[in-house]
Amino acid sequence: MKVIPVPCLSDNYAYVLVDEKAGYVSVIDPVEPSKVIPVVESTNLELKSILTTHHHADHSGGNNGMLKAFPGLTVYGGDRARIPGLTKQLNDGDEFKLGSLSIRAIQTFGHTTSSICYYIQDSDDKVVFSGDTLFVGGCGRLFEGTPQDMHTSLNKKLAALPKDTKVYAGHEYTRNNLRFALTVEPNNKTLKEKAQRCEAAQCTMPSTIGEELATNPFMRVDQPDIQKATGATDPVEVLAVVRRMKDNF
Repeated sequence: MKVIPVPCLSDNYAYVLVDEKAGYVSVIDPVEPSKVIPVVESTNLELKSILTTHHHADHSGGNNGMLKAFPGLTVYGGDRARIPGLTKQLNDGDEFKLGSLSIRAIQTFGHTTSSICYYIQDSDDKVVFSGDTLFVGGCGRLFEGTPQDMHTSLNKKLAALPKDTKVYAGHEYTRNNLRFALTVEPNNKTLKEKAQRCEAAQCTMPSTIGEELATNPFMRVDQPDIQKATGATDPVEVLAVVRRMKDNF
């Protein structure tokens, strides 16, 4: 399994997922077909499917263009009413194969009420495409869901994945996220080191679930320094306060 990040728009990522064993490729959130298609073609492999993390136009807006260029693709997602071209509706825990890759759909509400993260395994190699639910050092704004939804998504579902799972997020927001994280947990040595490392990186993907558990304030709502910074101890309320702080950062 190989993952190729494709920068799109101002700060989005689409991804080309290469299944080298089966000789297939899939694409995740191919919002700019003009940028994604050349990468697909460079693999010299057959494009089979689109995996859509959520319905927002900066993620699903390229689906129809991809279908025009590659008729007959299977389009996966969690919102038949709002995702263009969707052919396969997914629910929480749905499992399926794409070539040799094993995929599990994880419903992760909060940013929207129909977001899907894709957990993909290839033998011992594990990745998750987290869309706008989990960012490196942050999480998505709560446009449709609640703090409880996001807490469940981040700290019950995604936190339960193996710590070496690589995280590929939907936007390059890392540097700003980590600068904010340092304001709520300034004594976190691991966070300081990651922030310094990412300042010079053009692309900060992937992170890992283990790194996020060690550095991402939205996944550290049980930590005393973050609770002190928010004036709360209930994990959901801590997350809600951190989200408000980040909105105003």
